[in-house]
Amino acid sequence: MTYNVIINLPIANHEVPELRELIGWGRRDNDYPAIFERCNFWAGVRSEDNRLIAFGYVCGMGLEHGYLEDVMVHPDFQGQGIGVTLVKALLSESERFGLGIVTVSFEEENTNFYKTSGFTPSAGGVWQSY
Repeated sequence: MTYNVIINLPIANHEVPELRELIGWGRRDNDYPAIFERCNFWAGVRSEDNRLIAFGYVCGMGLEHGYLEDVMVHPDFQGQGIGVTLVKALLSESERFGLGIVTVSFEEENTNFYKTSGFTPSAGGVWQSY
């Protein structure tokens, strides 16, 4: 089965929180629809029965640099290359959008996924207020 990544796919407010919950992340219901209003663009993939099975977005000031966030694939569809295809589509859209740099933060166990998707791992830091 081939799945199509669609930039700015119409997504109902409840769909991303439900997908987040399925992969074991917090729902963050209050983030939607704000994410769609504030990010530069997003991408999604739907299954044959029209369920949202993959999602991610790029945010930033719309200048040279963007940040890739919330890349997720439904557990039943992981391991099929959907995530890599999603990220590559977001990077292609980033280039079309005029972004010269896209960064992402990820856990060490996801290094190979992001290398396969086109990222070069580098040192960095994260600050959290909570």
